[in-house]
Amino acid sequence: MKQHIRTLILHAAKTAFEQGRLPSDIIPEFMVEEPKLEAHGDFSTNLAMAMASSQKMAPRKIAEALLTHIQDSEKILLKTEIAGPGFINFFIAPGAWHPILLEIHEKDEQYGASDIGKGQKIQIEFVSANPTGPLHFGHGRGAAVGDSIANILAFCGYDVHREYYINDSGRQITTLGRSVFLRYKELFGENIAFPEDCYQGDYIRDLAQTVKADKSDSLLKTDESQAVAYCARYASDTILKYIRQVLEEFGVGFDQWYSEQKLCDSGKVEEIIREYREKALMYEKDDALWFKTSDFGDEKDRVVVRANGQTTYFASDIAYHIEKFQRGFDKVIDVWGADHHGYIPRVTAALEASGQNKDKFQVILIYMVNLFRDGQPVAMSKRSGEFITLKDVVDEVGKDAARFIFLTRHYESPLDFDLELAKKKTNDNPVFYVQYVHARISSIISKSLEMGIDAGAWDDAAMAALVDPEDIGLIKAISRYSEVVKQSAQSSEPHRITYFLMNLSAAFHAYYNRNRVLGDDLLLSRARLYLISAVKKTIRNGLKLLGVSAPEKM
Repeated sequence: MKQHIRTLILHAAKTAFEQGRLPSDIIPEFMVEEPKLEAHGDFSTNLAMAMASSQKMAPRKIAEALLTHIQDSEKILLKTEIAGPGFINFFIAPGAWHPILLEIHEKDEQYGASDIGKGQKIQIEFVSANPTGPLHFGHGRGAAVGDSIANILAFCGYDVHREYYINDSGRQITTLGRSVFLRYKELFGENIAFPEDCYQGDYIRDLAQTVKADKSDSLLKTDESQAVAYCARYASDTILKYIRQVLEEFGVGFDQWYSEQKLCDSGKVEEIIREYREKALMYEKDDALWFKTSDFGDEKDRVVVRANGQTTYFASDIAYHIEKFQRGFDKVIDVWGADHHGYIPRVTAALEASGQNKDKFQVILIYMVNLFRDGQPVAMSKRSGEFITLKDVVDEVGKDAARFIFLTRHYESPLDFDLELAKKKTNDNPVFYVQYVHARISSIISKSLEMGIDAGAWDDAAMAALVDPEDIGLIKAISRYSEVVKQSAQSSEPHRITYFLMNLSAAFHAYYNRNRVLGDDLLLSRARLYLISAVKKTIRNGLKLLGVSAPEKM
């Protein structure tokens, strides 16, 4: 509807110029939006004021010229008016909203979809937690955000590739192996002073137990470096398998699991270092090799090869991100924790140095989640390895509640997650609030079928009865969905859909409390069934983009 109003206005401006009512054909940027007050109509535009400079006319005079040439051939306008300094307000005829319901029913699961992506290839890498321990509950927010953005982009016509980067190389993997090996030695009675820099959680002891069950005491008779290497590989493989399982239970899957170790083994890291040295983008200082990231906007240069000859994580990240673009992606999106904010300039610098357009690289930062139980903070300690895992949360509150609540706020805002609230079967629980609308409408439709009323098809006579302002208000609420989905895709902000679903649910609850759907008037009942069925489909589609189910019963 908003686009239709925009088309009418643009045509009116063109005609007004051709008829000599406007001196210039310049049309600047302008807005068509919903006024905050219903008394100001369904839509309003500031075009007349935006044109004042180029037309050298008073905005109200421009507005008059525009309205004279509005050609409303489809009869969607009830009336128009000029307000304030030159706003044009549009009041839509009730019947003009009805075709939106037909569109929803015909498009069904594709309602809200678009082709704005036009097949552009986008890679989105998210979660990518080191395989050195279970996913903690905070990883769930990054998983929910990344997966939902991928869903939304795919729904809007982008060719989306989901990827998990496995940091299975380097110091942290060696530390993991040493941690397991030391716990393994404890199982044979050795008194170990367990280092603070080793991984502390009970899962390390569990891994040591399985190593013992598999290898008995054989690792005690092996060269320690080989024993640590075995424990490292066994532990990281086991943890990664567990991470995959937890993410699958959370509704998250990946097209590719990309190994850092395989990247290093392929020689691509050494290849990019050699290439950058040849281009004089790297230099030696203090026996280390440095990359001139400061030449590309970073605050200082960065080490890529340490004095001991070992490459840094940054070196692998340079090769990995360049390789992403070599695979033909038009845009690369990384989802990182907010503590990685300072890492963005150096990766961006590396891409610029390789000739890539930095605007094709986007980083989404996920801010922390504060876990509560009945309003009280849940205590955790990284030092002791005591933390709440994502699996703990999903097992307690369910996948749907966890994903929805993770998406209730913009990812750059801290989020409070209350475990008890997430389990409540009340309207205080946002996911219950939305899912219950879907289930309630399903129940109403089932009852209507028992009564012999089928509202599955468009009926002109029934639609003619759908003119009450509250009926039209609910249609208007649904009609915003397509634009919200597009905005969500363009801004990479899935919380926009969460907000929309909560607002639509509130609109439905208010509507249902004041209006009978199955009443004595058969035509009106059929029309309202058709209306609320459209609400149901819209909520189902929105929940699907968030990775949340739409239950028929609750």
